[in-house]
Amino acid sequence: MERIVHGMSPVEVVRILRQADGYYVTNTARDLSQSDFKNRILLHTDLLAAKSREKAGFFSLEITGGASIHVDILRKQVDPFLKLELLRERMPKTMFQTLCRGINLFGYRPYPQNVVRLVVREYAKYVDVWRVFDFLNHVPNMIAVFEEVQKAGMVLEPAVCFSTGPEHTDDFYVKKVGEILDVTGTDITLCIKNHGGLGTPKRIGDLVNAILQKYPELVIHYHGHNTDGNDVARITAAVLAGAKIIDGSEYSFAGYYGPPSILTVVQTLAEYGKKAIGLDEKAVVETSDVLRGERHYYEYFESQFKGFDPTVQIHKLPGGAAGSSFEQAVKGKFLDKMPTILHEELPKVQKELGNFWSVTPGSQILWTTAVSNVQAGDRYGNPSGDLKNLLLGKYGPFPFYQPADWIYEKVFGANWQEVLKQEGGMDAIGDMDIAKERRELAKNLGYEPTDQQLVTYLQHPNDAVAFFKFEEKFGRAHVLPPSILFRRGGFKLGETIKFCDHSGKEHVIEIGPMQTDEGGKTHVYLNVDHHQRVFEFEPEAVRGGEAKAVKLTKGEIEDLAKAGDMRAPFNANVCEVSVTVGQEVKVGDRLAILEAMKMQTPINSQVGGKVGKIATKVGAAVQPGDELIKVTPAA
Repeated sequence: MERIVHGMSPVEVVRILRQADGYYVTNTARDLSQSDFKNRILLHTDLLAAKSREKAGFFSLEITGGASIHVDILRKQVDPFLKLELLRERMPKTMFQTLCRGINLFGYRPYPQNVVRLVVREYAKYVDVWRVFDFLNHVPNMIAVFEEVQKAGMVLEPAVCFSTGPEHTDDFYVKKVGEILDVTGTDITLCIKNHGGLGTPKRIGDLVNAILQKYPELVIHYHGHNTDGNDVARITAAVLAGAKIIDGSEYSFAGYYGPPSILTVVQTLAEYGKKAIGLDEKAVVETSDVLRGERHYYEYFESQFKGFDPTVQIHKLPGGAAGSSFEQAVKGKFLDKMPTILHEELPKVQKELGNFWSVTPGSQILWTTAVSNVQAGDRYGNPSGDLKNLLLGKYGPFPFYQPADWIYEKVFGANWQEVLKQEGGMDAIGDMDIAKERRELAKNLGYEPTDQQLVTYLQHPNDAVAFFKFEEKFGRAHVLPPSILFRRGGFKLGETIKFCDHSGKEHVIEIGPMQTDEGGKTHVYLNVDHHQRVFEFEPEAVRGGEAKAVKLTKGEIEDLAKAGDMRAPFNANVCEVSVTVGQEVKVGDRLAILEAMKMQTPINSQVGGKVGKIATKVGAAVQPGDELIKVTPAA
């Protein structure tokens, strides 16, 4: 059977898949990294595996998209476009795949249409297969991406997000597939996106069968997670029912929350007479042999909860959010409350909020709400801005039923019906002035940005600027292996470090002295490949002052707000300061935006008056009670 390769047209790809007597395999390396290693697997590691992955003959390699693009610049200091360029040099035939959140792109909330289209056009130069989903399965939220992918001549893979419960019937999903096909036509592949690893093998087999009964020519791609240890069986049921593509990962890195081992799936399906078309099993083994020695460098990023979790059928936490959720529990010091959150509060919140699909950004809304309910002991009493937007229908209509009135009253107050009437429904997001944003980025950087830099900036402006400046000052860190980049405990004076970069070139770093000058700047001296380098670091901002040491109650914070003294209501990072000193504001005007656990909450003025003081800045980490902005009430 013909191998499907980079450069084939969507029509040709779909034709081959329809005629296939067997199934194809997608290597979901990106999802494995997100689910089991908090998105930290480095480009250096992927490049080590590139040669054998190219030989393996996968249908596609999912290597970008989802949260990975943000983490690339935020935690791994690698340009997401450069990553694709370097991998393409080593993998000329393999199709690259991405996961796109529809109108939310690779972020956590809706973007303007012209930004969506620009971002897709730029990434479509590198990405062959586009898996596109919406957490409410609201098809209009995906149309702009659909159109741009098809204009670019890439393979479009719309997804129906899957979950369980009385509302999640075959009839519902078959109807949803019809809505998608009315927009896209039939020259697509369709993904059943089982992001939580939910349902039984029989349930998945029945769903695949129901869709194919209605649309027999449709190519189905099954995606699942192995959280409960049962996804090999679900994959088997999907293929036996007619799915043509399945997802898996290298066994040497497979964990508990990502896709299962490719080789295990292949060996299981072989017993049923089903063949993995074009797959070189020796190359799959070779890849795991190459990667096995790298895994221990990533141990720190593996989940605090080890072992398979059959209770995922209760809490429905998606595999891609499992590791980061446990990490938040450790940092927030509520790991002991996780059983209550997962087995009691989160399932309750999901049902109360409409039993929609727990996947980004919906999964973050459900998770942060459940955590807040348990931590504060006041259910829905500390709503995030994103929860408010969900209830107002800003993400799209609830697919099954609307939350109860008491939740709206708790979140919006006694006049909630008026709020819903005045503010409810999806906003028509106006186009962004991209030329203006380009000028602003150029001003921040001091040079004219590339189109790729602009695209990254439009999605994650603050983090993008910080990354570009980091690269300008320190160079490209992607050459560093995980043994160095993720080393803990620091380096000793006089220590010599030797390593090979992804091309096999050896490098030597000698650790020199570190000095702090009178101004507080730290100077670090290194010999890099026998050339002396000196790096300067600004002093870290010191938290202090009597005002910041004061612990305020929720009631005290609310009382101060009524007097114009806006304080942080919870631990968060400041992602936007919306006003300037001296600016006139009205009641309800946005002063700033805080971000916690990927959810944004606007800080709105409780009084009308003039901004007298701004006590914070973008990027600042704040704790409950910290000063943000003071508004002097109008006389």
